[in-house]
Amino acid sequence: MSALTFTMKHRFDQRVDMSPLVCNKLEGLTPVEIAAIELQNGKRKIRVDELFRIKGSDIQNIVIEGSFSKLDFIGKQLDGGSITIHGDVGAYLGQEMKTGTIKVDGNAGIYAACEMKNGYLEIKGNAGDFLAAALPGNKQGMKGGTVLVKGDVGERAGDHMRRGTLLIEGNAGDYCGSRMVAGTIAVMGQTGRYLGYAMRRGTLLLWNQPQLSATFNDCGSHTLAFLPILFASFMKLNSKFSNRSVAFNRVQRYAGDMSELGRGEVLVKI
Repeated sequence: MSALTFTMKHRFDQRVDMSPLVCNKLEGLTPVEIAAIELQNGKRKIRVDELFRIKGSDIQNIVIEGSFSKLDFIGKQLDGGSITIHGDVGAYLGQEMKTGTIKVDGNAGIYAACEMKNGYLEIKGNAGDFLAAALPGNKQGMKGGTVLVKGDVGERAGDHMRRGTLLIEGNAGDYCGSRMVAGTIAVMGQTGRYLGYAMRRGTLLLWNQPQLSATFNDCGSHTLAFLPILFASFMKLNSKFSNRSVAFNRVQRYAGDMSELGRGEVLVKI
């Protein structure tokens, strides 16, 4: 079977809620039934076949061609299967994703991977604010899985992050790892202000010296045996993180945020 492919016919001015088009929700539906699904488009609803040309029948492998930045909620609550997107995506990519794989060729909007539970999400371009964070009013962000961003990310990446791994090849904006509860965030590029603001636990792994607040304590330089094991787990990824030349085990360690529990750590390559 060939992948179930949605090719965009034309772009609308209003945003489109793509949450019905996930593998687990399409199971058992015929092509005619899939074409008749209604998507929220601003104040009105439109049929899938009004927006996309549809071909293929493998609902476990969904492809979206010609995607653009007003397609929101792609992969929401995905529970198995894969979604491949050629182009940019809007907000809430992979929200509450349970299992499966999502890959995006372009950029992603705000709240990508928010409250993600498991699975693998890859963004080849940049990601907006609140990557892997909690929804407004909630206290737990990303809870598991792996997110890889090959470009830059906006502010508040990993806000309220609970568990999982967030890998950023580019730069991260202000408040990266803010209010972090647990998990690992690795940033190869530069980081902005207020890194680890109010973080309780978790690890921030950095290749460049950050601007740290006075509420982080310098714990000196260390050789950490777990880092080679961590980098070995990245070897399966199609990423700079899988390159042996970027791995290290000697770090400067900072503990904080001391205004909270103070059990978090910032590890900076020496």
